[in-house]
Formats: sequence, C-alpha cells, structure tokens
Amino acid sequence: MHTHQLVVPPDPSEQRLDRWLAAQLPDLSRSRLQKLIDQGQVLLNQHPCLSKSPIKSGDEVSVQVPAPVTLDLSPSEGKAAMLDILYEDEQLIVLNKPVGMVVHPAPGHSSGTLVHALLAHCSDLSGINGVERPGIVHRLDKDTSGVLVVAKTDLAHQSLQAQIQAKTAQREYLGIVWGAPKTPMGIVDAPIGRHPVQRKKMAVVENGRSARTHWKVLERMGNYTLIGFRLETGRTHQIRVHSFHMGHPIVADPLYGQGKLPKVNFQGQVLHAYRLQFTHPVTQEAISCTAPLPDNWLKLLRYLRSQAMMLDPLLARPIVLEWD
Repeated sequence: MHTHQLVVPPDPSEQRLDRWLAAQLPDLSRSRLQKLIDQGQVLLNQHPCLSKSPIKSGDEVSVQVPAPVTLDLSPSEGKAAMLDILYEDEQLIVLNKPVGMVVHPAPGHSSGTLVHALLAHCSDLSGINGVERPGIVHRLDKDTSGVLVVAKTDLAHQSLQAQIQAKTAQREYLGIVWGAPKTPMGIVDAPIGRHPVQRKKMAVVENGRSARTHWKVLERMGNYTLIGFRLETGRTHQIRVHSFHMGHPIVADPLYGQGKLPKVNFQGQVLHAYRLQFTHPVTQEAISCTAPLPDNWLKLLRYLRSQAMMLDPLLARPIVLEWD
C-alpha cells in the first residue's frame, strides 16, 4: 500500500476533489482515481468522500493506492467447457453467464473466473482493459446471471464501449422485487456513489455519479412483482440500488434485500441480464441476444405464480418485455 499525503494550496485552480487529484497525481488515470474514491481509499480531512466533494485551501487529502496483486491468468479448460455461448465470431463473443461466476480476476478471486474460461476457449481477447480484464466491455455481479458481451479485438472493444456510453446498446434485465409498485412503469433518475458508512454497499447519494434506470411491471404475484429493467447508465449495483431506493428491493439480495424467500432456495439476488442489443462493430448488423432464464428462476416463478393464482387466477401471464 502506498499513500499520497496532499494539502490543497491557496486558491486551487480546481474546486472539485477528483479533478484536482487528477492534476496532482498524473500517474493515476481518472477512472483509477474514481475507483479509489468509490472504495473509500481517498480521505478528505480524514473522512471518506465523494468524487465531486468541494475542496478549499488547507484541506488534507490522503490517497491510499493498494499494491498491485499478481493474479493467475492461466486458461481454465474445465471452466471453458461450461461456457454457454449465445453468439460468436472473429470480433466478439456473447455469453450467458451463470450465477456464482466472477467475471474477471480480483483480490479474493484469482482463479476460476469467466476470463480464465475465455482464455481457454479463445486465445485472442481485446487488451484495452489491461492484462487482468482482457476483452471485458461491461460486467455482471457474481450472483447475477445472464447475457454478457466480450470483445476479441480492440476495434470491437472500442465500438461496443462507445455504444454503451452513447446509450445505443440496450441492456435489459429481469428482476423479482418485494412488494407491488403503485404505477405500471417509471424511471429512477438518482445518482449513485459509495455508501457513506457501509463501504461494501453503494447508495443513492447527492454527489454520486448520474444513474438512470427504466422499469416496467411485467407480472404481479401477490407480494412479489416481476419487473423489466433497462439501463441508461452502468453504475455498480445500479438496478439493485435503484430498486431499494424505490422501496422495492430485489428479492434475496444479500446487500439490499430483506428476508428470505419462502420454501425456495435461491443463490444470490433474483436478477437476470435478459437481453442485450447492439450494432456489430464491423458488419453494422443489429445483434440481439437473449439469455434463457436459469432453472432456479423457473422454479421460483412456478412457486410464486402458484401462490398468486390461489388469490387470482388471472395474475400469472407470459413474460413479454416490450418498451414501446
């Protein structure tokens, strides 16, 4: 761990913490600084802070930079055999990630990740995200299943990343939440940042990064509701945080949820990346990939629908995720 101790000079040219730090520590990228702030590694006057925190002359800033961790990136043949491939060509690969699989290596998960499996399946992956995250354009939480696109070439990586940033790539999720929203659809537009006290959690905070989530009720099942989500932005835990903010947390979410499911054993939160739509980086063809619901989802839906139909046989209906 290396620590930078800084003091804000009189009349600093930048009045916002992240911008001032970027000028003081040019060896650290803006995205790296943002992650350090989100992880609670940056202290302003000995307190955790946000990237947009205002600074003034005499403020003390401490930046803790963890030592790099050497990770094992040897291909995993066993994991490669488990890959559920939805689409693949020489530019990219689209997968249905199973629940419980970590996307890329990180402290505590140095082997057995999706990246290890991909390296055994195809040796060429985009290098834009560095050695530890080859090809990873976006990510899913460990216990969120569903569709994920990985770039094999730098051209594909840049194109896909640009489409996500420009909101032309559509990412749609299914989730089951506690309770029954009063309206059939809506938009949560609320900034997300690191929780000010519980540092493992994210939260809606005033000075967080902008985040927008579209949602639509698909099926009401008593005290549970199946909801379709569409992301405009891709903040950490975005759907989970916004659902909690709505007052309807994702069922079985260990960080933001409440209680356990009755009579159903479900690993992780009930959240599934259902569909991904984008433009192929080379052919310009419209690509749409849908990840089938896992078996544990089907079992849960059958149970909740059976309970709901005891109240009203018209409550259970097929899943149709349309936004127009």
